[in-house]
Amino acid sequence: MIRWTEAGEEREALWRSALGAPPPGRVVTADDRVKADTAYRLACEGTALLWRGDFQNARQLLSAMGRRCKPAAPGSGFQGHRQAQSQRARTLGMLLIPYDADHVVPLRRAPDVREACAEVYGPCAPPAVGQLRELLGVIGAHEWRKKGVYVPALGARVHPHHGVFSPIRGEYVDLVAEAPLPGDRLAFDVGTGTGVLAAVLARRGVRHVVATDLDQRAVDCAGDNVSRLGLEDRVEIVRTDLFPPGRAQLVVCNPPWLPAKPVSPLDQSVYDPGGQMLRGFLNGLTEHLEPAGEGWLILSDLAERLGLRTRAELMDAFGQAGLSVAGRMDVAPRHPKATDEQDPLHAARAAEVTSLWRLRPSTGTPS
Repeated sequence: MIRWTEAGEEREALWRSALGAPPPGRVVTADDRVKADTAYRLACEGTALLWRGDFQNARQLLSAMGRRCKPAAPGSGFQGHRQAQSQRARTLGMLLIPYDADHVVPLRRAPDVREACAEVYGPCAPPAVGQLRELLGVIGAHEWRKKGVYVPALGARVHPHHGVFSPIRGEYVDLVAEAPLPGDRLAFDVGTGTGVLAAVLARRGVRHVVATDLDQRAVDCAGDNVSRLGLEDRVEIVRTDLFPPGRAQLVVCNPPWLPAKPVSPLDQSVYDPGGQMLRGFLNGLTEHLEPAGEGWLILSDLAERLGLRTRAELMDAFGQAGLSVAGRMDVAPRHPKATDEQDPLHAARAAEVTSLWRLRPSTGTPS
C-alpha cells in the first residue's frame, strides 16, 4: 500500500509496480502549477509527487526532471556511470499517477492505456498508484509487442513482452544461426527470454528444443512467439531455473553480460550479480551434455573492457567447470551506442566483441 494526506484526509491505495520498485515513504500531491525545479528538488530528497493535473503536462515535467539529472562526471568510469543511472532512476520514479479500476487513468488528456496495462498487470485491476515512468515503459512495450522486432536469421518478427529483453542486438542471434550444429535431435535453450534462439535452432532443423526461463513473463513471451512462428511442435517452453532434466546434444545460453548488481528493475536482463547465472550455466553444463555434445555460451567481452571481469577469470571458470574450448566465433556490435561518442562508455562499446564459445567437457587443460 501507499499512503498520503490529501485535503486534510489520510488516504491509501494499492502500490503498482510490475518490476518490483518499492513504494515511496513520503508522498505529496502536485498538479500543473508545480515547477520543474521544485519537483526535481522534492524527488531528490525522497518525496514523491502524486499527480493530479494534466497527463501530458506530467510527461513534460518528467522530461524536465530528467534534464536536471546530473550525468556521470568525465572519467568516472563504469561505477560513476552506474551511480548516475541509479540516481536518475530513483529521481524519475518519484513522479506518480493514479489509476481508477480497470486501468483507467483519471487525468485530463490521459491516453487509453487499458490494453497496454492489461498485458502487464492483468485484465482486471482495482484502483492503484504507480510510477509515471513505468507506465510510459508499459505503453512503449505495448507498441513493441504489437509491431515486433524483425530478426533476419528467422526471416520473421519476434514480439517482446514488457520486462523481457528484446533481441534488438541481432549480431548474437546471427552467431547461433551460423555456428556448426553438433547434432539435430535435441537442444536446450537456457534462459530463453523471448524464445528467439530456440526458434532459430528449430528453424535450423533441430527436431526438439526445450527452452527454459525462471521468469514467468519470459515463459509467456516465448510461448507467444513460438506460437506465432508455428513452432509449437518443435519448441517446448519450461519454467525452471537454468537446465531442464536430462542431457542434450546442444545447450545454448545467452546470460546477462555484465557481472554487476542491477540498480533498477529494468536492469535485470543486462546485469548478472557476481556472474551467478554464468557460473550456474558453466558448472551444470557437463551434467546436461550428451557425449560429443556442445555448450554454446554467447557472451560479450564488454565486462572485460570495463574492468568487471578478466579473460583469465573467464578461462578459469571454464576450467573449474571441467570445460574446454572447442572453438569460438566473434562478431562486432552493430548497435548505435557502439558509434555514439557521447556515450559515457563509448571507448569500451566501440571495441566490444560478442563471442559464441563452443564448450565441451574437458579431457585436459582448457584451450
